[in-house]
Amino acid sequence: MSRVIEKPSWSSRFLHLFEGFDGPLAFVVFVLACAGMLIMYSSGYDHGTRFVDHGRNMLIAGFIMFVVAQIPPQRLMTLAVPIYTMGVLLLIAVAIFGITKKGARRWLNVGVVIQPSEILKIAMPLMLSWWFQKREGQLRPLDFAVASLLLVVPVGLIMRQPDLGTALLVLSTGVAVLFFAGLSWRLILPPVLLGLVGLVLLVAFEPQLCAEGVDWKVLHDCHWLRRVLGQRFHAGYANPPRVHPRAHH
Repeated sequence: MSRVIEKPSWSSRFLHLFEGFDGPLAFVVFVLACAGMLIMYSSGYDHGTRFVDHGRNMLIAGFIMFVVAQIPPQRLMTLAVPIYTMGVLLLIAVAIFGITKKGARRWLNVGVVIQPSEILKIAMPLMLSWWFQKREGQLRPLDFAVASLLLVVPVGLIMRQPDLGTALLVLSTGVAVLFFAGLSWRLILPPVLLGLVGLVLLVAFEPQLCAEGVDWKVLHDCHWLRRVLGQRFHAGYANPPRVHPRAHH
């Protein structure tokens, strides 16, 4: 007696792609992306091409996110060390012979111009997850120390470019993995609170800090200073505070 094997329909094959897909998380990401697009539209649509390009990039990113979601976590873990190592080596290459634009050395020409710091946005949490997975059930303080070193090295290289925004983003993803791996919030909360206090003080004393003739001894990099005082420059403050010049300026 022969058995009839029914082939799955195209609709069932398509729905199979969404099995195990985190719908609530995807929805939150979608809402945040829409909010970012709305803010970008309202604040700078006079540069219409930027908005259109950003929208195109968001669609590409969404497609890549969907494809990566189909890869089993075990397979992703096998890529953690190669991607992290390649990212750090490319950051070192940027520091040595990267392309400098507008006072920041962030790009590297490898046939096409790339920004290696973007790789670490994915590689950093993936690498730390791999590290803690290998030591699951036997975590020691030394393991957290090694993980912190894995985090500090790329963050320091990114800040040196300088790219403070990307450095903070990579740092926050790494700290999140450290926290969920078991690092006490008592060790994480103090520097976070210190950073928030510093941000509040920066905003509160902005008129005094941005006054003409103020010598910024902390921000030695012209690029960071322009980012902090960008609004004043656009508002017509022609004379920025003095900073210590660096060689590439």
